[in-house]
This record gives sequence, structure tokens and C-alpha cells, in this order.
Amino acid sequence: MLAVGEELHIVTSDLQESALSVDADPLDARPRQEGDAQTPMYHRHPWRRRYRLNLALTDLFSLIWVVYGTQLLWFGLGNVQVATGRDTRISDLSYWVFSAILIVTWMWALSFVDSRSDRVIGTGSQEYVRIADSSFRLFGTVAIIAFLTQIDVARGYLLISLPLGILVLIFTRWMWRQWLVAQRSRGHYSANVLLVGSLPSVTQLAREFARSPSAGYRVVGACVPNGKIADVIPGTTIPVMGHVGDVTRALQVTGADTVAITSADDLPADKVKQISWSLEAGRQHLVLAPSIIDIAGPRLHTRPVAGLPLIHVETPKFSRGQSFLKRSVDLIAASVGVVLLSPLLIFLIVTVRLSSDGPVFFRQTRVGFRGREFTMIKFRSMVVNAEDLLEQLAAQERDSGNEVLFKMKNDPRVTPIGRVMRKFSLDELPQLFNVIGGSMSLVGPRPPLPSEVAVYADHVHRRFLAKPGITGLWQVSGRSSLSWEESVRLDLSYVENWTLLGDFVILGKTARAALAPGETAA
Repeated sequence: MLAVGEELHIVTSDLQESALSVDADPLDARPRQEGDAQTPMYHRHPWRRRYRLNLALTDLFSLIWVVYGTQLLWFGLGNVQVATGRDTRISDLSYWVFSAILIVTWMWALSFVDSRSDRVIGTGSQEYVRIADSSFRLFGTVAIIAFLTQIDVARGYLLISLPLGILVLIFTRWMWRQWLVAQRSRGHYSANVLLVGSLPSVTQLAREFARSPSAGYRVVGACVPNGKIADVIPGTTIPVMGHVGDVTRALQVTGADTVAITSADDLPADKVKQISWSLEAGRQHLVLAPSIIDIAGPRLHTRPVAGLPLIHVETPKFSRGQSFLKRSVDLIAASVGVVLLSPLLIFLIVTVRLSSDGPVFFRQTRVGFRGREFTMIKFRSMVVNAEDLLEQLAAQERDSGNEVLFKMKNDPRVTPIGRVMRKFSLDELPQLFNVIGGSMSLVGPRPPLPSEVAVYADHVHRRFLAKPGITGLWQVSGRSSLSWEESVRLDLSYVENWTLLGDFVILGKTARAALAPGETAA
């Protein structure tokens, strides 16, 4: 138990150097007034320490349950000894002791890769990647040591502990993340950010932070060229704390623990360096935000050249291997889906046939991969003459903010059965046959109509670098509530930053969204 206690101390000790609070209440982000000078401006912000301690305790209990549970499953309650090919003291080592060593070492491995760092928690996949990577490296090391020392550790014991341990760790971290995201949506458990830069760049960055509260950045003020105190950033409630030369004073007034610098002509490199020197080491942080968005981490590389931290953005790569992998997953998953859902498909065919006149399936020409047209099939959810009524209804929606897509929340053309199918996205199930045929993918950009493509701007045609999908970022990020610009941004982000793991995440979100009321994009 002493070793475990020491491990927990190691896990949380470094947090005491980076924790920060701005007020007596750690969750109160009220900008500090000039008259509050008698109150200490900075003291430790306990939420990071508490959260990492909670993660460490949960990790510990999870590993105890997995490792000792596997031991009991494999060996029973007996005091089994670790086998060895040599006559050494290791032959006297009980699996009860070996399991304890494995747990402590596993905890150390998770700490060594900073899997509980506040820079990876709450958003993105890095937290989960670090868990899996450190676990595989640990068990690889155990296997190598066992081979070199001729220690015969039971293979079944290791083969069950490793994947089960990774799954349980990721699940518990995911549960904590849901709690953290809920807290951050209410403005808690977030870094307090002071934005510094030109007014347009600061406004854009503030909008992106507000769109993704789960990232854990809460803007408490901004410094802009020619900024005047008591002004606010247009379209927000973010107070202007002065011009770009007032950063130090603005930090003291707002109690911000993070400075995010965007583009600004009035902010030369020497000034940025001075700002970084003025920050309190370990308790205040500097973030440089380049004027590029929707670029995935693997495409970004920092390469120092002559003392300059140059950021290289790799062009999107669409290798044959990636295409083969995506197509293989699509074909297998769609085929299995058709087989498993065949009773539901038959039921819907009969229901649509008996509920209204007209064909069961709705066929429509859409534009797909590399701009080629194909026929997309869906269960018919509208009246037979729905296309004839489109122009009349579209004229009523001109002011909806989406000049390309036609989307109507209460479309009168939808049949009663169609509303039920659309609510749970059941009308899109026949698109599995499009996936099997190769004209669509399970995940991809929205399949547009030829009339929509006719008014595309040049850059929007990059959507056709990937096959259109039954679902995609456009569907799990707002569906019919998205503006045209947001729809394009999400589609281009998906095309340029595709990963297989990202597809699985989108499919999981789609399955969850399909069980909740909502409308599917047409």
C-alpha cells in the first residue's frame, strides 16, 4: 500500500505547480475590480488537482479490478507461483505480488506519458491514445523481460489483462469526460483566457472557443490595437481590457491564467517574447493561435528553423491504402448491417406500401465522388408529388440563412409514417445498398443535388475528394440547424482530415442521435 500511495503522490504532485484560481471561489471567473487589490491576485486553482486525483484513483481501482479479477479467473484463489526456467528467487514470487507490481507499474506508465495532463483531457483523442500506447508499451516490456529472464508468465493472464484493462480505462476516462464537459458547458473547470490580437482575429477565436466549451477555454477579456477599456468585442460580452501593450495589467485585472495571441500587426516578435517572460512559470500559459482552422493534428508539424518555430501544414493525402481500408470497412459493415436489419427493412417496406400510394423507394440523382452523378435510394417519406412542390416551398425559405440547401423543419410534404422514419433516420437505411454498390460510404460529406453543385464556389468542390456518406460531421453537428457555411466547413474538415477512428466516432454519435428526436438533412 505504501507503493500505491507514493504513486498517487507522484501523479498529483506536479499539479500543485500549474493550478491557478482567480477568486476565492475556484469556479468564479468574475473579472477582478481595481478595488480588490487587497485580495491575493493569484492562488492555486484546485480543480485541476482534484480532477487529476479523481482520474488517478479511478485508474487505480480499475486496474485492481481488472488485474486481480483476471488472476482469480485464470488461477482461482490459490497462491500460484510465477514459473521460471532457472533456479532463482523469482520462482518464489506469487502472482498476488506480481499483480501488485503490474498495477503499480501500469499506473506509473500512465503518469509517464501524461495521460492525465490538463492539455489532453476533455477533448480530442490524445487522452485515449496515450492510455493505449503506454499500456501496449508496458506489456511489450513485460514480454521482453520475461523472455530474457526465462520467466514464464501465464499468456492467458496477460492477454486478458491488457485489452480488458485498456477498455476499462478508456471507459472510465470517457465517463469522467462526460462529467467534465457538462461542467464546462456551465462555465466551470475551464482555463480563463485573455485574447490578444487584431479585432477580427480575436472575434473569430472567441467565436470558436464559444462553439466548443468542452475544450476548456473561457474568454474573460481581450486586448486589441487601439482598444479602450469599457468597450466589448462586437457581438459578444467579452470586455476589452486595453490595447496590446496592456497585457500584463489585463492579466492582473481579469485573473486570466492563459494568454492566447492571434495575428496583430502591432504585436512584434519581441513583444510576444516579453509577454512570455512576464508570465508566471507553471501557473500562467501562453498559446499562439495561427489563422488557420479545421486542420487535424497529424497534418501540423512544428519544425524549428534558425530559432523560428515554423508550423508546417501538410497537404491532405489520400493514399491507396487509406482508400482500400475505408472501402473494406464500408463493404463489411454495410453487408452485416443489411443482414442484421433485414427484418426491420421488410417491416418498413410493407409499412410504406400500405400507408400511402406510390413507390416504396425514393430515387434521386446526387453528385458523388469526383463529381460523378449517382442514384441515391431512400424509403419514401414524402407525398408522391413532393418534387413538384419544392419550388413553392423553397420560395418561402429564402430568408433561412442557407442560400444553397433547402431545409424546412415542418415540411408539409412529409407523410405521417415519413415523420416517424425521419425522426429516427430510418428512411436512410436503403442507402446501405448504395454503400455496398460503391457509390456512397458510411461516413462522408453530404451528397448534394446537381442544382446545388451548380452554384458551388470553387473551394466547395473539394467535398468530392471523398465519397458522400450516409452520415457525417454535418449530421452529428447540428443537422438541419446548420448554416450553409457551417455545412461546407464541416464537410471540408472531414475530407482533409479523415481518419478511420474519426469515422467510428461519427458512427457512434449518429447512433446516439438517431435515438433522439430530430430531423435529418434532406
